[in-house]
Amino acid sequence: MISAITRLWQRIPRAVLFGVAVLVQCVLLVLMVADRMQILREGREVTLQTQPVDPRDLLRGDYVVLRYDISEVPAGALAGKPADARNPFVFVKLAPNADGLYTAVSVHAAPVPVTAPELLIRGRVSYSCGSNVRTFCDKLTIKYGLESYFVPEGEGGKLEQARNQQKLRIVAAVLPSGRAAIKRLLLDGQPVYEEPLY
Repeated sequence: MISAITRLWQRIPRAVLFGVAVLVQCVLLVLMVADRMQILREGREVTLQTQPVDPRDLLRGDYVVLRYDISEVPAGALAGKPADARNPFVFVKLAPNADGLYTAVSVHAAPVPVTAPELLIRGRVSYSCGSNVRTFCDKLTIKYGLESYFVPEGEGGKLEQARNQQKLRIVAAVLPSGRAAIKRLLLDGQPVYEEPLY
């Protein structure tokens, strides 16, 4: 059986194998783009307030480092409980405040039911407490995949200043699964960068 497969494999021309490898890579690339398009097209929009970032991390290359009010939240009922992984996924329930900005209401280890206008956003805890046993800390630092935004060369300085003065906000698209992507940047409430769907 193995020898038959080996003989068949040896009869396939190398050009065909190369073509299949290129085709697989192209399909994977298209799937990645389609996934991002789905989030931006179908996700509910939420506006998040950015927070100042340590000056040592202001700008790396052509992207701005972003941090949010929801980047560090109390663990609530999760505090002290065991985590299933070193950097576990969590679901943060968000609700709009009086200004229309979405803020964290609670944190959960698994999706929970929400009612509009609330929604869940999925993030990964940066670290867990405990040396041998992984447990949730009292306060969780969470990354949502929204922590950096690429900008045209030379444009980062203006955005850094606005971010540090808390004049920069982002509008994120969030799917029912909790996955999110940055849709646009707002400077003093006005759109300055819009993420294309492709």
